[in-house]
Amino acid sequence: MSKLNAAERSALPKKEFGMPSERKYPMPDNDHAANAKARASQQYNKGHISLEMLHNIDSKADNILKGK
Repeated sequence: MSKLNAAERSALPKKEFGMPSERKYPMPDNDHAANAKARASQQYNKGHISLEMLHNIDSKADNILKGK
C-alpha cells in the first residue's frame, strides 16, 4: 500500500474519508479502502466507534473496492 504523506492527505477532499467530518480513514484507492475496513473494525471492537460508523465506513469502502 502506498503511504499518504501529509500534503497528499491534506489535498484529499472530505468525501474520500470514511469519517469526513474528522478526516479519518482516507480511501483514495483500493488499498486504503481495505485498510480502512480493517482499522474501523479494530476501533469498533475497542469501543472507539459506533456500530453505525463501522457500517458507514464498511459501506463506503465496499463501494470503492467494487469499483463504484
